[in-house]
Amino acid sequence: FYNPSATADALVEANKEEMQEMTKLFDANAAGLNKEAFMQFTTKVCGFPSYFSASLFTKVAGKDAVASRPKCQQWWNAHCKQKSAEHRLYNLLRNEKNKFVSREDWKEHLAALLEVHPGLDFLKGTPEFQERYLECVIERIYYINNRAENYKLTLNEILKSNLVKVLKYVDEEPDINKVMDYFSYEHFYVLYCKFWELDSDHDFYLDRDDLVKLSNYALTYRIVDRIFAGACRKLTADVPERLGYQDFIWLLLSEEDKSSETAIRYWFRGIDLDGDGYITPHEMEFFYKEQLHRMDCLAQEVVQFEDILCQMTDMVKPAKEGYITMIDLKKSKQAGGFFNVLFN
Repeated sequence: FYNPSATADALVEANKEEMQEMTKLFDANAAGLNKEAFMQFTTKVCGFPSYFSASLFTKVAGKDAVASRPKCQQWWNAHCKQKSAEHRLYNLLRNEKNKFVSREDWKEHLAALLEVHPGLDFLKGTPEFQERYLECVIERIYYINNRAENYKLTLNEILKSNLVKVLKYVDEEPDINKVMDYFSYEHFYVLYCKFWELDSDHDFYLDRDDLVKLSNYALTYRIVDRIFAGACRKLTADVPERLGYQDFIWLLLSEEDKSSETAIRYWFRGIDLDGDGYITPHEMEFFYKEQLHRMDCLAQEVVQFEDILCQMTDMVKPAKEGYITMIDLKKSKQAGGFFNVLFN
């Protein structure tokens, strides 16, 4: 059972140990901590991964060559004392003017990871791949944790996430591909190659003709139209009627696992033509008609919509017959099959 007093006692005890570490650190470095010595403050006093040391040094010391004890003490008191690891991470990452963590905040703090992690050494000669890899990591973080999908990661969202655990694992594990959450280079590379293959003119944008080729023409034209209309998710590309790299990451993650919470929201919005929060038989039939045409063209046995509607209703078991909600799909655990029948 959760015991608030026990949690508070544990924080107090941890704070005592951190203060002892700080005392030892400044006893050995009375003139202040240079960037090398500051690493101990980052990891042992604040409990952050080592690759955050450079950005934390800038926050604490500013333009000074060393971080003084008063400045370190002041930062620790304000941002670490009696605070959980998640709350500390939030305080480290965010711009102090904001009450959220932005994409730019992540870029600033994760930049050092590209230079110091042994599993990413091979990327040092290819700045473009470094940038694309980092973009992919950040998009995956927001895809999983930012329920509002507004690129403003709140303290509450960080508290509910596994970010502290994963960031620590990244620091400890030399093989980046073993870190399956967010950071796997192999996952990024597969995603990036798919984008590059589809981007026939290599302008870093996808049009409709590019996207329909995904996974051997898996998606129907009608769902592709909804994607480009910004129905599934507002597009971030600065060119109208084009899908950018960030947009493609969200699409592919939603395509790979349609049962995730973010994917259900993504595809639900695409199917919900009138945006009333329900998927109705009329909307289902609109998308299924193209699937009927595909079956006919491929000389497959055609399953009529009436039969499909009965099967889908039995599968999802909506609270109100004829009106399927996001909650119905989440509860059913059948969202992947439901969406595939309609447009994949």
